[in-house]
Amino acid sequence: MVWPVYDAKARFSELLDAALKEGPQIVTRRGVETAVLVPIDEWRHLNEKARRSMPDPLLDPAAPHGIPLPSRRPRLKLRPVRFDEDEERP
Repeated sequence: MVWPVYDAKARFSELLDAALKEGPQIVTRRGVETAVLVPIDEWRHLNEKARRSMPDPLLDPAAPHGIPLPSRRPRLKLRPVRFDEDEERP
């Protein structure tokens, strides 16, 4: 169900009950979907699923950590070009 923010604030207890009984409830502000209220068990499940699907290789003890990186090329140093007033510029 979709709840305008005004109704969601005024009837928060009903919004919470609806989320527990019917599932996620969408809250809108000026007609734009802005937030979702979900039961805590569903949120934990989604959070754990996201964590498993996107492992952090920097925190994984089994990940390779001694990967050699190529050296950076030195930056070119450009010197300013000066022109005499009488000389034509390219």
